[in-house]
Amino acid sequence: VAEKLNNYENTNRLFDKAADIIELDADIRKILKTPFREVKVELPVRMDDGHIEVFLGYRVQHNGARGPMKGGLRFHPEVDFDEVRSLASLMTWKTALVNVPFGGAKGGITCDPWQMSQRELEVLTRRFTSRMGLAWGLHRDIPAPDVNTNAQVMAWIMDQYSQRYGYTPGIVTGKPLGLGGSPGREAATGKGVSIATREAARDFDIDLKGARVAIQGFGNVGSYTGKFLHEMGAQIVAVSDASGGLFAGDGLPVTELFDHTYEHRTIEGFGQGEALSNEELITLDCDILIPAALGGVITQENA
Repeated sequence: VAEKLNNYENTNRLFDKAADIIELDADIRKILKTPFREVKVELPVRMDDGHIEVFLGYRVQHNGARGPMKGGLRFHPEVDFDEVRSLASLMTWKTALVNVPFGGAKGGITCDPWQMSQRELEVLTRRFTSRMGLAWGLHRDIPAPDVNTNAQVMAWIMDQYSQRYGYTPGIVTGKPLGLGGSPGREAATGKGVSIATREAARDFDIDLKGARVAIQGFGNVGSYTGKFLHEMGAQIVAVSDASGGLFAGDGLPVTELFDHTYEHRTIEGFGQGEALSNEELITLDCDILIPAALGGVITQENA
């Protein structure tokens, strides 16, 4: 079994590498590698069968020097402080790189949303919002969707926060259009990945038309990435999610697969393509591999 990478240590190694190149002052490095604030909360939830389950929630506000801190909220069994620290710091660098007036933050709850009912997820989300209320704010920290969270989760956060602090639609981004969300937000990350892939292919002299693409993770990001790359002429030969993977040497029917995934939130039950595991997909012979699930999937063993 491959050893799990410490995401935060790896992120800081990359930061130090970049800092060396630009000869960044040592004192500034210390400041930029230390989060502004870290919050850990316990979240008791009465489950549908009547017993109480206590979940752990995290929010790391890495840096707000450039403006309100921005970053997603994920629900996943492997969420821990180091993962959230890593993602929060990456948000700081990303917002600075594209020159928008925001800082970086990230949040997560250690849970398995696939094993929870809609009611349990709503109670968990509202409990987390109540615990985090004082740390969030329009000019402080603004959550967004991430792994296993969506517009509905953002709507619960907005509603719970507004009950306590007054109507505040700007407390989250990625909320439903009917509550003031932005058109195109749902597809935006996948659109960005597809554009980055197109430009990288150009740099590496890979003709995107007919290029064999494998996508690990076919959720919000991966499914839209596949849809846009397919429209650019790429051949999506393999995809996977938590339920397993699908392979077709001559390309999967992307439009039908996208529609199935959009409706069922999983590729399971699609009925076309050969089965393969996530591990097999990572080492598949293809022109372009897109890891669109969690980090740390490319290791010394499979590289």
